[in-house]
Amino acid sequence: MKLRIYEIADTEEIIKLFYDTVHEVNIHDYTEEQVAAWAPANMDIDFWIKGLASKFTYVAEEQGQIIGFGELELNGHIDRFYCHKDFQRKGVGKKILEQLESKAKTLGIEKLFTEASITAKPFFESQNFIIVKQQEVERRGQKFINFVMEKSFGNCKLLNSKQ
Repeated sequence: MKLRIYEIADTEEIIKLFYDTVHEVNIHDYTEEQVAAWAPANMDIDFWIKGLASKFTYVAEEQGQIIGFGELELNGHIDRFYCHKDFQRKGVGKKILEQLESKAKTLGIEKLFTEASITAKPFFESQNFIIVKQQEVERRGQKFINFVMEKSFGNCKLLNSKQ
Protein backbone atom coordinates (compact mmCIF):
# COMPACT_ATOMS: atom_id res chain seq x y z
CA MET A 1 0.00 0.00 0.00
CA LYS A 2 1.28 3.46 -0.83
CA LEU A 3 -0.01 6.85 0.29
CA ARG A 4 0.06 9.87 -1.96
CA ILE A 5 -1.57 13.25 -2.46
CA TYR A 6 -4.92 13.36 -4.29
CA GLU A 7 -4.90 14.11 -8.02
CA ILE A 8 -7.92 15.29 -10.03
CA ALA A 9 -7.76 12.07 -12.09
CA ASP A 10 -8.63 10.14 -8.87
CA THR A 11 -12.02 11.79 -8.46
CA GLU A 12 -14.30 9.30 -10.22
CA GLU A 13 -12.71 6.34 -8.44
CA ILE A 14 -12.98 8.16 -5.09
CA ILE A 15 -16.67 8.90 -5.68
CA LYS A 16 -17.28 5.22 -6.48
CA LEU A 17 -15.36 4.13 -3.37
CA PHE A 18 -17.43 6.55 -1.25
CA TYR A 19 -20.73 5.36 -2.77
CA ASP A 20 -19.87 1.65 -2.42
CA THR A 21 -18.61 2.03 1.15
CA VAL A 22 -21.70 3.90 2.34
CA HIS A 23 -24.08 1.52 0.55
CA GLU A 24 -22.32 -1.72 1.51
CA VAL A 25 -20.63 -0.99 4.86
CA ASN A 26 -22.52 1.87 6.51
CA ILE A 27 -25.83 0.21 5.59
CA HIS A 28 -25.29 -2.01 8.65
CA ASP A 29 -25.79 1.03 10.91
CA TYR A 30 -28.15 3.21 8.86
CA THR A 31 -31.36 2.72 6.85
CA GLU A 32 -31.69 2.43 3.06
CA GLU A 33 -33.20 5.93 2.99
CA GLN A 34 -30.32 7.35 5.02
CA VAL A 35 -27.56 5.85 2.86
CA ALA A 36 -29.38 6.95 -0.31
CA ALA A 37 -29.40 10.52 1.04
CA TRP A 38 -25.80 10.28 2.28
CA ALA A 39 -24.41 8.89 -0.99
CA PRO A 40 -26.88 9.51 -3.82
CA ALA A 41 -26.52 7.76 -7.16
CA ASN A 42 -25.75 10.94 -9.12
CA MET A 43 -23.04 12.95 -7.40
CA ASP A 44 -21.63 16.17 -8.84
CA ILE A 45 -18.03 15.48 -9.89
CA ASP A 46 -17.16 19.20 -9.97
CA PHE A 47 -18.34 19.56 -6.36
CA TRP A 48 -16.10 16.63 -5.40
CA ILE A 49 -13.09 17.99 -7.31
CA LYS A 50 -13.46 21.35 -5.59
CA GLY A 51 -13.84 19.73 -2.15
CA LEU A 52 -10.99 17.24 -2.52
CA ALA A 53 -8.62 19.84 -3.98
CA SER A 54 -9.37 22.44 -1.29
CA LYS A 55 -8.06 20.23 1.54
CA PHE A 56 -5.01 18.12 2.28
CA THR A 57 -6.38 14.94 0.71
CA TYR A 58 -4.41 11.71 0.84
CA VAL A 59 -5.14 8.58 -1.15
CA ALA A 60 -4.16 5.03 -0.24
CA GLU A 61 -3.44 2.89 -3.27
CA GLU A 62 -2.65 -0.77 -3.80
CA GLN A 63 -1.70 -2.14 -7.22
CA GLY A 64 -3.11 0.96 -8.92
CA GLN A 65 -6.47 0.75 -7.09
CA ILE A 66 -7.59 3.43 -4.65
CA ILE A 67 -8.42 1.67 -1.38
CA GLY A 68 -9.03 4.67 0.87
CA PHE A 69 -8.83 8.43 1.25
CA GLY A 70 -8.93 11.08 3.94
CA GLU A 71 -9.17 14.86 4.01
CA LEU A 72 -7.61 17.29 6.49
CA GLU A 73 -8.60 20.95 6.76
CA LEU A 74 -6.38 23.72 8.12
CA ASN A 75 -8.42 23.91 11.34
CA GLY A 76 -7.74 20.22 12.15
CA HIS A 77 -11.07 18.94 10.84
CA ILE A 78 -10.98 15.51 9.22
CA ASP A 79 -13.78 15.72 6.69
CA ARG A 80 -14.34 12.72 4.45
CA PHE A 81 -12.46 9.61 5.55
CA TYR A 82 -13.34 6.33 3.83
CA CYS A 83 -11.82 2.92 3.22
CA HIS A 84 -12.82 0.68 0.33
CA LYS A 85 -15.48 -1.87 1.25
CA ASP A 86 -13.10 -4.75 0.46
CA PHE A 87 -10.24 -3.29 2.54
CA GLN A 88 -11.96 -2.72 5.89
CA ARG A 89 -9.97 -3.65 9.03
CA LYS A 90 -6.70 -4.10 7.13
CA GLY A 91 -4.78 -1.08 8.40
CA VAL A 92 -5.69 1.28 5.55
CA GLY A 93 -7.52 3.77 7.77
CA LYS A 94 -4.73 3.71 10.33
CA LYS A 95 -2.13 4.56 7.66
CA ILE A 96 -4.25 7.40 6.26
CA LEU A 97 -4.86 8.77 9.75
CA GLU A 98 -1.13 8.61 10.55
CA GLN A 99 -0.48 10.69 7.42
CA LEU A 100 -3.17 13.22 8.38
CA GLU A 101 -1.72 13.48 11.91
CA SER A 102 1.78 13.96 10.54
CA LYS A 103 0.56 16.72 8.22
CA ALA A 104 -1.37 18.35 11.06
CA LYS A 105 1.73 18.39 13.26
CA THR A 106 3.75 19.93 10.41
CA LEU A 107 1.11 22.66 10.14
CA GLY A 108 1.17 23.28 13.90
CA ILE A 109 -2.32 21.88 14.44
CA GLU A 110 -2.63 20.45 17.95
CA LYS A 111 -6.11 18.91 17.78
CA LEU A 112 -7.91 16.86 15.16
CA PHE A 113 -11.68 16.55 15.11
CA THR A 114 -14.27 14.78 13.00
CA GLU A 115 -17.93 13.84 12.83
CA ALA A 116 -17.72 10.05 12.87
CA SER A 117 -20.55 7.84 11.72
CA ILE A 118 -21.85 5.07 13.94
CA THR A 119 -19.79 2.76 11.72
CA ALA A 120 -16.55 4.77 12.01
CA LYS A 121 -16.81 5.54 15.74
CA PRO A 122 -15.03 2.34 16.92
CA PHE A 123 -12.15 3.00 14.52
CA PHE A 124 -11.62 6.55 15.78
CA GLU A 125 -11.92 5.37 19.40
CA SER A 126 -9.19 2.80 18.69
CA GLN A 127 -7.00 5.67 17.47
CA ASN A 128 -7.41 7.58 20.76
CA PHE A 129 -10.15 9.96 19.66
CA ILE A 130 -12.65 10.82 22.38
CA ILE A 131 -16.35 11.46 21.92
CA VAL A 132 -17.22 15.10 22.53
CA LYS A 133 -20.92 14.62 21.83
CA GLN A 134 -23.48 12.61 19.92
CA GLN A 135 -25.46 14.69 17.45
CA GLU A 136 -28.18 14.45 14.85
CA VAL A 137 -27.47 15.93 11.42
CA GLU A 138 -29.64 16.21 8.34
CA ARG A 139 -28.72 15.37 4.73
CA ARG A 140 -31.22 15.60 1.89
CA GLY A 141 -34.16 15.33 4.29
CA GLN A 142 -32.81 12.37 6.28
CA LYS A 143 -31.64 12.61 9.89
CA PHE A 144 -28.48 10.81 10.98
CA ILE A 145 -26.76 10.14 14.28
CA ASN A 146 -23.04 10.77 14.31
CA PHE A 147 -20.38 11.65 16.86
CA VAL A 148 -18.18 14.71 17.21
CA MET A 149 -14.82 13.23 18.18
CA GLU A 150 -11.43 14.77 18.79
CA LYS A 151 -7.82 13.91 19.48
CA SER A 152 -5.28 16.29 20.94
CA PHE A 153 -1.57 15.81 20.47
CA GLY A 154 -0.15 19.20 21.35
CA ASN A 155 3.36 19.77 22.55
CA CYS A 156 4.18 16.76 24.76
CA LYS A 157 7.19 18.59 26.26
CA LEU A 158 4.80 20.84 28.18
CA LEU A 159 3.30 17.83 29.92
CA ASN A 160 6.70 16.53 30.98
CA SER A 161 8.25 19.87 31.96
CA LYS A 162 8.18 19.09 35.73
CA GLN A 163 10.46 16.07 35.38
